[in-house]
Amino acid sequence: MIRVLIAEDMHMIRSALVALLSLEDDMEVVAEIERGDEVLATALRTEPDVAVLDIDLPGLDGLSAAEQLSARLPACRTLVLTGLSQPGNLLRALKVHVRGFIVKDAPAHALTDGIRRIARGERVIDPELVAAALETGSSPLTPRETEVLRAAATGIRVAQIATDLSLSQATVRNYLSNAISKVGARNRIDAIRISRDAGWL
Repeated sequence: MIRVLIAEDMHMIRSALVALLSLEDDMEVVAEIERGDEVLATALRTEPDVAVLDIDLPGLDGLSAAEQLSARLPACRTLVLTGLSQPGNLLRALKVHVRGFIVKDAPAHALTDGIRRIARGERVIDPELVAAALETGSSPLTPRETEVLRAAATGIRVAQIATDLSLSQATVRNYLSNAISKVGARNRIDAIRISRDAGWL
């Protein structure tokens, strides 16, 4: 029996996933949660074989939760579901030892087959996503530039970003300027759009 944890913040989708997996004779949903910051504690308590994580979870994103699982519960393999087929997310997922990466508009059998394959130790990744990821490449941004641009994407002002990240306002402006230049954007908003589309944020 494959023990499965599901983390999805949209109630209807989470219920549908649980219902789908409950039809499978060889699968048991041992936990269903809606927040990324609940994944590790729940997994440590329920010991799933496979964690199915939405990429965009409140509290902690699915890839960060996957990284925590890899470090603390390596026997649990992770499959990430996303409605966003951004190639940068795939590259980040591979770096944090995600075993599967499936877009939400894939057929239902792709999920059940994917869970079985991941439980056997295989990788499950859409080949078109792999091709797009290779074409896009990894993020040109440093971790600090990414952090500053991500903060800017929330709409807060430079002064608040500086306070939140313990930086000077001049340093924040420099990071933003570097990010704009590196991604080939016209301005901060364009840099955020480009980076999000590529999956770098």
